[in-house]
Amino acid sequence: MSDPFALDEQVCFALYRASRVTTAVYRPHLERLGVTYPQYLVLLALWERDARGVHDLCDALDLDTGTLSPLLKRLETAGLVERRRQRADERRVVVHLTDAGNALREEAEHIPGCIARSSGLGVDELVALRDTLHDLTAALQDATGGTSEEG
Repeated sequence: MSDPFALDEQVCFALYRASRVTTAVYRPHLERLGVTYPQYLVLLALWERDARGVHDLCDALDLDTGTLSPLLKRLETAGLVERRRQRADERRVVVHLTDAGNALREEAEHIPGCIARSSGLGVDELVALRDTLHDLTAALQDATGGTSEEG
Protein backbone atom coordinates (compact mmCIF):
# COMPACT_ATOMS: atom_id res chain seq x y z
CA MET A 1 0.00 0.00 0.00
CA SER A 2 1.33 3.42 -0.93
CA ASP A 3 1.84 6.17 1.63
CA PRO A 4 -1.16 8.55 1.44
CA PHE A 5 1.17 11.41 2.44
CA ALA A 6 3.80 10.71 -0.20
CA LEU A 7 4.36 13.87 -2.21
CA ASP A 8 4.01 12.14 -5.56
CA GLU A 9 0.64 10.71 -4.48
CA GLN A 10 -0.86 14.19 -3.98
CA VAL A 11 -3.11 15.62 -6.67
CA CYS A 12 -2.28 19.12 -5.40
CA PHE A 13 1.44 18.53 -5.98
CA ALA A 14 0.86 17.11 -9.46
CA LEU A 15 -1.20 20.20 -10.35
CA TYR A 16 1.40 22.52 -8.84
CA ARG A 17 4.27 20.94 -10.77
CA ALA A 18 2.28 20.82 -14.01
CA SER A 19 1.40 24.50 -13.63
CA ARG A 20 5.02 25.54 -12.98
CA VAL A 21 6.39 23.50 -15.89
CA THR A 22 3.64 24.71 -18.22
CA THR A 23 4.41 28.32 -17.36
CA ALA A 24 8.12 27.65 -17.99
CA VAL A 25 7.34 26.24 -21.46
CA TYR A 26 5.34 29.38 -22.29
CA ARG A 27 8.06 31.75 -21.03
CA PRO A 28 10.38 31.89 -24.09
CA HIS A 29 7.43 32.36 -26.46
CA LEU A 30 6.00 35.16 -24.33
CA GLU A 31 9.36 36.85 -23.82
CA ARG A 32 9.55 37.27 -27.60
CA LEU A 33 6.19 39.06 -27.40
CA GLY A 34 7.30 41.16 -24.44
CA VAL A 35 4.62 39.93 -22.04
CA THR A 36 4.51 37.77 -18.94
CA TYR A 37 2.31 34.71 -18.53
CA PRO A 38 -0.32 36.57 -16.42
CA GLN A 39 -0.36 39.40 -18.97
CA TYR A 40 -0.84 36.83 -21.73
CA LEU A 41 -3.89 35.47 -19.91
CA VAL A 42 -5.37 38.99 -19.79
CA LEU A 43 -4.70 39.39 -23.51
CA LEU A 44 -6.34 36.01 -24.23
CA ALA A 45 -9.47 37.19 -22.42
CA LEU A 46 -9.48 40.43 -24.44
CA TRP A 47 -8.75 38.66 -27.74
CA GLU A 48 -11.77 36.50 -26.98
CA ARG A 49 -13.91 39.58 -26.35
CA ASP A 50 -12.61 43.14 -26.44
CA ALA A 51 -13.98 46.06 -24.41
CA ARG A 52 -14.50 44.21 -21.15
CA GLY A 53 -15.18 45.78 -17.81
CA VAL A 54 -12.57 45.26 -15.12
CA HIS A 55 -14.96 43.17 -13.02
CA ASP A 56 -15.81 41.03 -16.06
CA LEU A 57 -12.08 40.41 -16.59
CA CYS A 58 -11.68 39.57 -12.90
CA ASP A 59 -14.44 36.99 -13.20
CA ALA A 60 -13.08 35.53 -16.43
CA LEU A 61 -9.54 35.22 -15.05
CA ASP A 62 -10.56 34.31 -11.49
CA LEU A 63 -8.54 37.26 -10.12
CA ASP A 64 -9.32 40.06 -7.71
CA THR A 65 -8.99 43.69 -8.75
CA GLY A 66 -5.86 44.11 -6.63
CA THR A 67 -4.12 41.48 -8.75
CA LEU A 68 -5.59 42.52 -12.11
CA SER A 69 -4.98 46.27 -11.81
CA PRO A 70 -1.14 46.07 -11.88
CA LEU A 71 -1.33 43.70 -14.87
CA LEU A 72 -3.54 46.18 -16.71
CA LYS A 73 -1.26 49.06 -15.80
CA ARG A 74 1.78 47.25 -17.26
CA LEU A 75 -0.16 46.29 -20.41
CA GLU A 76 -1.29 49.89 -20.76
CA THR A 77 2.28 51.17 -20.31
CA ALA A 78 3.34 48.72 -23.04
CA GLY A 79 0.69 50.22 -25.32
CA LEU A 80 -1.32 47.00 -25.62
CA VAL A 81 -4.50 48.03 -23.79
CA GLU A 82 -6.32 51.19 -22.86
CA ARG A 83 -8.54 51.67 -19.82
CA ARG A 84 -11.49 54.02 -20.26
CA ARG A 85 -13.99 55.23 -17.71
CA GLN A 86 -17.60 54.96 -18.80
CA ARG A 87 -19.29 58.32 -19.27
CA ALA A 88 -22.58 57.01 -17.92
CA ASP A 89 -20.91 55.60 -14.79
CA GLU A 90 -17.48 57.03 -13.91
CA ARG A 91 -16.89 54.13 -11.49
CA ARG A 92 -16.96 51.60 -14.34
CA VAL A 93 -13.70 51.06 -16.24
CA VAL A 94 -13.66 49.21 -19.57
CA VAL A 95 -10.47 47.72 -20.97
CA HIS A 96 -9.91 47.96 -24.73
CA LEU A 97 -7.18 46.47 -26.88
CA THR A 98 -5.11 48.99 -28.78
CA ASP A 99 -4.05 48.41 -32.38
CA ALA A 100 -0.77 47.04 -31.02
CA GLY A 101 -2.67 44.70 -28.67
CA ASN A 102 -4.75 43.40 -31.56
CA ALA A 103 -1.64 42.97 -33.74
CA LEU A 104 0.07 40.96 -31.00
CA ARG A 105 -2.60 38.28 -31.40
CA GLU A 106 -1.25 37.44 -34.83
CA GLU A 107 2.28 37.18 -33.43
CA ALA A 108 0.98 34.85 -30.70
CA GLU A 109 -0.97 32.49 -32.97
CA HIS A 110 1.81 29.89 -32.99
CA ILE A 111 1.91 29.53 -29.20
CA PRO A 112 -0.97 27.09 -28.55
CA GLY A 113 0.37 24.68 -31.19
CA CYS A 114 3.91 24.88 -29.82
CA ILE A 115 2.71 24.17 -26.30
CA ALA A 116 0.55 21.27 -27.50
CA ARG A 117 3.51 19.74 -29.34
CA SER A 118 5.73 20.20 -26.29
CA SER A 119 3.22 18.32 -24.14
CA GLY A 120 3.61 15.11 -26.13
CA LEU A 121 -0.15 14.58 -25.81
CA GLY A 122 -2.61 14.27 -28.65
CA VAL A 123 -5.40 16.76 -29.25
CA ASP A 124 -8.01 14.41 -27.77
CA GLU A 125 -5.89 13.91 -24.66
CA LEU A 126 -5.37 17.64 -24.21
CA VAL A 127 -9.10 18.34 -24.62
CA ALA A 128 -9.92 15.60 -22.09
CA LEU A 129 -7.33 16.98 -19.65
CA ARG A 130 -8.69 20.52 -20.01
CA ASP A 131 -12.25 19.32 -19.47
CA THR A 132 -11.21 17.29 -16.41
CA LEU A 133 -9.46 20.34 -14.96
CA HIS A 134 -12.56 22.49 -15.57
CA ASP A 135 -14.67 19.83 -13.81
CA LEU A 136 -12.22 19.65 -10.90
CA THR A 137 -12.18 23.44 -10.56
CA ALA A 138 -15.97 23.63 -10.56
CA ALA A 139 -16.30 20.84 -8.00
CA LEU A 140 -13.74 22.40 -5.67
CA GLN A 141 -15.32 25.84 -6.02
CA ASP A 142 -18.67 24.31 -5.11
CA ALA A 143 -17.07 22.62 -2.10
CA THR A 144 -15.59 25.93 -0.88
CA GLY A 145 -18.65 28.05 -1.57
CA GLY A 146 -17.33 29.42 -4.84
CA THR A 147 -14.22 31.14 -3.49
CA SER A 148 -10.78 30.65 -4.93
CA GLU A 149 -8.99 33.37 -3.00
CA GLU A 150 -5.92 32.36 -1.06
CA GLY A 151 -5.79 33.09 2.60
